[in-house]
Amino acid sequence: MSEIWLTSDLHFCHDRKFVYKPRGFNYVYEMNQAIVERWNYKVDISDDVYILGDIMLKDNDVGLQLLKSLKGNIHIIRGNHDTDTRMKLYADCWNVVELTDAKYLKYKKYHFYLTHYPCYTGNLEKESLHQMTLNLSGHTHSKEKFFNDIPFIYNVACDAHNCTPINLDEIISDMKNKAEECKSFL
Repeated sequence: MSEIWLTSDLHFCHDRKFVYKPRGFNYVYEMNQAIVERWNYKVDISDDVYILGDIMLKDNDVGLQLLKSLKGNIHIIRGNHDTDTRMKLYADCWNVVELTDAKYLKYKKYHFYLTHYPCYTGNLEKESLHQMTLNLSGHTHSKEKFFNDIPFIYNVACDAHNCTPINLDEIISDMKNKAEECKSFL
């Protein structure tokens, strides 16, 4: 049975210390390799993976080789570093099945809005997370799972998940726990 995974802000080939050092790497090529190895360890070829932006910078040729080496059916949501040129390059990758600016996704009675940027989509006045549109995003490079500690805006970025994709069922579990924690303070 195939699974759904999410991630963002891979930043393949982004040779800046402020990107790879906080992730625990001494060099960008170490980060690139670790992302590919961790991804391919978890993801099966038949799984769907949503990358919520910022796949690569600098060296498009190496970045594309890395992208093509990833398992799964890859859906790409445009990020601020995903230029028109890069989006055209992604479209030619064997494993990329979708390119879009944002996406609405229904899964197990949950409603998700997938974006690169954090987006306010709900509030805690609703009875349950099933009644809300939940935002999954990246962009901030925060190590925290929740944007501004809000239970309906979940950070899927590499930085928050040890440079590996996160399973959608795990995200739902995290969001339920966070919503319960927040309701106890209301």
